[in-house]
Amino acid sequence: METLDQQKLAKRTGYAPVNGINMYYELYGKGEIPLVLIHGGGSTIQSSFGEFLPLIADYGKIIGVELQAHGRTSDRNAPESFEQDADDVVGLLEYLNIPKANFLGFSNGGTTTMQIAIRHPQIVNKIIIVSAAFKREGFISGFFENMPHATIDNMPQPLKDAFLDVASNESGLHIMFRKDKERMINFKDIPDQLVQSISAPALIITGDQDVTTVDHAVLISQMVKGSKLLVVPGTHGSFIGEVCSIVKGSKIPEATATVILEFLRS
Repeated sequence: METLDQQKLAKRTGYAPVNGINMYYELYGKGEIPLVLIHGGGSTIQSSFGEFLPLIADYGKIIGVELQAHGRTSDRNAPESFEQDADDVVGLLEYLNIPKANFLGFSNGGTTTMQIAIRHPQIVNKIIIVSAAFKREGFISGFFENMPHATIDNMPQPLKDAFLDVASNESGLHIMFRKDKERMINFKDIPDQLVQSISAPALIITGDQDVTTVDHAVLISQMVKGSKLLVVPGTHGSFIGEVCSIVKGSKIPEATATVILEFLRS
């Protein structure tokens, strides 16, 4: 017989025809307003959230998505963009007949979450923006200077392994890397007035040694009216157990999950 925790984490999977791609998704649990998890660049559901999912399983219904060219989702003959990713996530929810959702986006997924709140406010209940930026100046020094020189060899091995574990497609891995790299090289600021237009209750989370700066997280929290801010000890993703930065034995992801669940239930 399954335990209660196993029942909460039992998943249903599927593909949705969305804006010209076949978008992979996973459904966990039950509930009225789902929490949508949006992974970071170069990632899959499991590499960003595999360790974190059990910690937030008590929330209820959770939907994990994989974005254009990532993991099990197909590519399209167009560059990646945060705006398109936002439209794709909303298209998936429309396919699933979900009129309202909460969103948790990590890293690039956090920027996509901001675009969802800007472009599709009608579908947003609450948002959680984790380790993300809307301006180039929000990234640590040297981030953009090094990006043009990045090669597939620089991609963290755990991310390559996670992609190939679910896709078994070496050429797809290279396509994803190239498109992710081009998106970041060409990263454009989201205008302040659009960020200020976000009306959904928001929780902003960052690590104190993150790829995005604490000052930028403070700025987002000031621009999104009524939002809450959490600065956590740790590096990029360590406080949610992301595959590249997980700290064995750390209880900080549990603390992060506690804050997130309290925010969602408040």
